[in-house]
Amino acid sequence: MKIAIVTDAWSPQINGVVKTLEQTVRCLQAAGHEVLVIEPSRFRTIACPGYDEIRLSLLPYRTVRALLSGFAPDAIHVATEGPLGFAARRYALKHGLNFTTAYHTKFPEYLEARTGIPARCFYPAMRWFHHPAKAVMVSTDSVIAELQVKGFCNLVKWSRGVDMALFDAGLPRTGRDAADPVFLYVGRISVEKNLEAFLDLPLPGEKWLVGDGPALEALSERYPAAVFFGAKTHAELAEIYRMADVFVFPSKTDTFGLVLLEAMASGLPVAAYPVAGPRDVLAGCEAAALRSDLLEACMTALDLDPKHAVAHARKYSWQSTTGQFIRNLYPNLTEDAVRTDRQPASGAQTVLSR
Repeated sequence: MKIAIVTDAWSPQINGVVKTLEQTVRCLQAAGHEVLVIEPSRFRTIACPGYDEIRLSLLPYRTVRALLSGFAPDAIHVATEGPLGFAARRYALKHGLNFTTAYHTKFPEYLEARTGIPARCFYPAMRWFHHPAKAVMVSTDSVIAELQVKGFCNLVKWSRGVDMALFDAGLPRTGRDAADPVFLYVGRISVEKNLEAFLDLPLPGEKWLVGDGPALEALSERYPAAVFFGAKTHAELAEIYRMADVFVFPSKTDTFGLVLLEAMASGLPVAAYPVAGPRDVLAGCEAAALRSDLLEACMTALDLDPKHAVAHARKYSWQSTTGQFIRNLYPNLTEDAVRTDRQPASGAQTVLSR
């Protein structure tokens, strides 16, 4: 197939959305699909207020229209609710084309954390954006249930994967002193991640945080005893995972949490709240402590067997999740892309003939 993916989140941004899309594009291309990614580097941009690394495309519709028209995709996937996502949505509706969207981020809750305005005030706009999509791809069953209650429709599952070769618990670990454990957080350093809940805990040992974001300077000054590494490459991050003892995930707003899989693949037990995202990703994992009391979760995780974390991470692969993505595209395809004599096969090697 010829698949157009339109996203406001792309490299050099470092976040779960970008990782997911990059891995999905690689798997799609490996399966023989032709992929056009329409992303901010093709446009004039300005910085998103409060998030300088996120670039917002200026007046993108004419270029988006030209790119989509010239590519003539069999399927259009709108990955984000930003300027490029709005432009692609507009183009598809204007030309009577089916398209899919993805609900990667709980933007209403993020906006509530930053503005104090209740999340419920933002959900009508989110419903409006996603309503015309033939399929709205969501990473976990819990988030699907939450969105159904809020009036969203056409919700389908699209999980996530992990690179087991990169985040490999079998590689040599540094070997920390058991009396001086390292509790690690990886992700954006921003208000919606609830990092104070982690940083305020009276934990033994050290607290390490990897990532960049608008709250980095303020939190590093407020918590001088914690170690803030800033942004790291994937290779550097893999090494840091192998130096830690427990992975702490204090967020209550993430729809999935790719870092949970990376940490477990690296042999780290996980401490988190029992909320959507962790509750789904860590279900049945014997190396996860989900507690309403995050301190209790951290201390419990310290005694859990890392081999269970690795075994749980192996259940997730980018190939299988890309297979989900392809199947979710099926109702979105142009008539020429659908071979009517058979249904799409499962797995990432599915190729629907044009």
